[in-house]
Amino acid sequence: MKRINGFGIAFFAIATMLFFTQCNKNQNTQADAVAANGNTTTATAEKALKIAFVDIDSLLSKYQFSIALNKEMLRKEENMRMTLNEKAKALQADYSDFERKLQNNVYATRERAEEEQARILKKKESLEKLEQRLISELTAESQKNNVTLHDSINSFLKAYNAEKKYDLILSRVGDNLLYANEALDITQEVIDGLNSRYTPSSEE
Repeated sequence: MKRINGFGIAFFAIATMLFFTQCNKNQNTQADAVAANGNTTTATAEKALKIAFVDIDSLLSKYQFSIALNKEMLRKEENMRMTLNEKAKALQADYSDFERKLQNNVYATRERAEEEQARILKKKESLEKLEQRLISELTAESQKNNVTLHDSINSFLKAYNAEKKYDLILSRVGDNLLYANEALDITQEVIDGLNSRYTPSSEE
């Protein structure tokens, strides 16, 4: 049987990519707007852009909603592993018993041995289908959570920026920004704002 690994890590990775993709769309929109005005130098001279950035790794690791979602996914992954491992052990026990009986000529007829072998093979196929279904369900739930998390962050940033009025909020994922003045880092401010409106029973 295949081992199931890394859903907790995958969850954060997918969430990061979703958020980064949205930010890239926003950045491209801003770039198009600047280009439409003539050139970057002229646009900047008329009005200096107000820019900030958010470190996505830090945000995902400190936003309580993100932490709660990740913990829940890890719990479900552990339950899935336990279920599959228990059924795999039972299957292995059946197969070992079958081999022992076959070697000791316990089965009265060849047909009876073939029936038992067919039963074990069917059980193995059922386990493989169960594994595929559980993985598919967990993946679908992870994707749904990522969308919810993405929407939560975007919703907050929209309200947050109504007051701050940034022209552009960039996302820093790893080292995707070659250089950024740390004075432009609003990560902690965003994290604090997100956490202040989050409650375990209800996420706006």
